[in-house]
Amino acid sequence: MAASGKLSTSRLPPLPTIREIIKLFRLQATKQLSQNFLLDLRLTDKIVRKAGNLANAYVYEVGPGPGGITRSILNADVAELLVVEKDTRFIPGLQMLSEAAPGKLRIVHGDVLTFKVEKAFSESLQRPWEDDPPNVHIIGNLPFSVSTPLIIKWLENISCRDGPFVYGRTQMTLTFQKEVAERLAANTGSKQRSRLSVMAQYLCNVRHIFTIPGRAFVPKPEVDVGVVHFTPLIQPRIEQPFKLVEKVVQNVFQFRRKYCHRGLGMLFPEAQRLENTGRLLELADIDPTLRPRQLSISHFKSLCDVYRKMCDEDPQLFAYNFREELRQRKSKKKERG
Repeated sequence: MAASGKLSTSRLPPLPTIREIIKLFRLQATKQLSQNFLLDLRLTDKIVRKAGNLANAYVYEVGPGPGGITRSILNADVAELLVVEKDTRFIPGLQMLSEAAPGKLRIVHGDVLTFKVEKAFSESLQRPWEDDPPNVHIIGNLPFSVSTPLIIKWLENISCRDGPFVYGRTQMTLTFQKEVAERLAANTGSKQRSRLSVMAQYLCNVRHIFTIPGRAFVPKPEVDVGVVHFTPLIQPRIEQPFKLVEKVVQNVFQFRRKYCHRGLGMLFPEAQRLENTGRLLELADIDPTLRPRQLSISHFKSLCDVYRKMCDEDPQLFAYNFREELRQRKSKKKERG
């Protein structure tokens, strides 16, 4: 991983403060979009330093808002910064930054959940997966409502080596609610261990690098904010399709306080549930009385490998959804009644 970078001495010319930009363009955080602005440039500088050495790097910033982190990235002497902002109210303030850093800042009005970043930078930046990470970085202070679906989308992109990861093992430095940040980095056995922990850690080296108190944001959220750094692994710790891993992990953690056999049983139709759950646990060599948070990535690897073999034996198994079976049973009861 790149060493922590130093902010460049070639800084932006004097500009209105972020607070002044907010007043100038009459910007207000929208509650429906769970927006919170980070105004303290010492903190935005710290986020950028923790992303690594950005000198001459190509950076994709998600959700720049009024441009606090954007300024810190531009001050890090990047080759190019691409920002994608959904809210048109922020575009004029970002254009002011673009004028202050000619040729450095590209602004796209769009949605990060659908934007195709794989076409945004030159193919010459692409590196083989086995090499060091490319000179492409993703940085963002994500709205809380977007952060979890977006990281799941990007984890699937890592698994498929597409999207932002066509360039190689692109590093990401992102903000989350502190509780989500703790889950992403939680070790086996910890109370925060969750579906997100396993999905992130089987594909990435995940570090919760620091916490920003909620009072640093405007408006102040009810929670503190965690900054998390992700570096995709050369070799995923589970070598199965993302959707298969996701299905196994989701089923295990839906009964997080129960023994793991309870959730694993939901992978199988009721008629064969006991037999197949027993077979899965036996072949994967897993103690059925372990709780979900006690299962390591190695445990999940064994479970996914065995479940894959069972799906290969029974092609209809992967499509099975226990909720759908439950729904059909209820509708049959209503018909009889």
